[in-house]
Amino acid sequence: MKNNVLSVLLILFFFGNVTAQHKGNYDQISRQNVLHSGNATIYNPTVQQQINKVLSPSTHVFIDVKALQNVEATTYTAIFNISQIGPTADSTNLLINQRIDKIKSQLKSVGITDDDFAVDVISFVPNYEIEVQKKLFSKTYTEVPNGFELQQNLHIQFTKTNQFETILTACAKSEIYNLVKVDYYIENIAEVYKNLQTKLLKLIEEKKAYYKILGFDLADYNVAIADDQYCYFPKDFYQSYQAFNSVSFEAIHKKKGVTAVKKQTSYYYQPLSYENYDVVVNPSILEPVVQIGMNIRLQYTPKPKEAKAEPVVKTEIKHKYYVVSPNGTLDIKALQTD
Repeated sequence: MKNNVLSVLLILFFFGNVTAQHKGNYDQISRQNVLHSGNATIYNPTVQQQINKVLSPSTHVFIDVKALQNVEATTYTAIFNISQIGPTADSTNLLINQRIDKIKSQLKSVGITDDDFAVDVISFVPNYEIEVQKKLFSKTYTEVPNGFELQQNLHIQFTKTNQFETILTACAKSEIYNLVKVDYYIENIAEVYKNLQTKLLKLIEEKKAYYKILGFDLADYNVAIADDQYCYFPKDFYQSYQAFNSVSFEAIHKKKGVTAVKKQTSYYYQPLSYENYDVVVNPSILEPVVQIGMNIRLQYTPKPKEAKAEPVVKTEIKHKYYVVSPNGTLDIKALQTD
């Protein structure tokens, strides 16, 4: 009987984990933050608000279109910080050059040549120590150089992400562990913006046709426009999290107190979400990418109706002319001018 119960529990445990295996650890939800309504649990109140949102009709027409394109970098540049000390200036410079030459020779096997390296000198300063000089009647303390410290940044350019692991290994063999950052570069950014513009213009025409079917001929509207474009790199979208809990099963079996374990901070790549975009080019990504976007907003306002012109009333004045006889008689006749 115990074996049967154990088998059922194992099956439930297995399927319970399978259904949640893609959720990950980054977003643990506290039960205190989940709302309850009757016997049903509202998982996301924001979704419920969006579904039940009341729309407000208007005589104005707005067309908002947004497009996003995921672009793989053309080249990458990894930057490592190197620090070297030596007894003299020449020996210090020689030691750091030997470390860099060792890296160059190892990376030639993966297609990274000398032209893909650049050195940025950060500082080259002497170190001092205090030397005590004793004299017959006095003692003096003098600073004298006892060595030099040279600090450089090593820039390594590569074109494929699988080359980066080899670069890390080569640098580690030369005792270079301080990775400063990795920069992403793309050469055809103008073509990317042009592609997004073409897709948005096509989408706008489709929406204008849709509104025309609804009875809104946008040719009878005045239009105002606003647009925007942007470019984000992977370094802008790394987030951190810590493990939700840590339980020692060994301590439970030994019936000892549970010792809290320091939780490691983990980082993950969280790109822009697609939920607010009308068009997404290359939506499925495997590795961090450059995200380039464009937004266009059109506002259509009805044109004011022209007032009908009132009929013009013409007033015609007819003049009459009279001639008086020179002999003073009262015989006055009207002069016909028609």
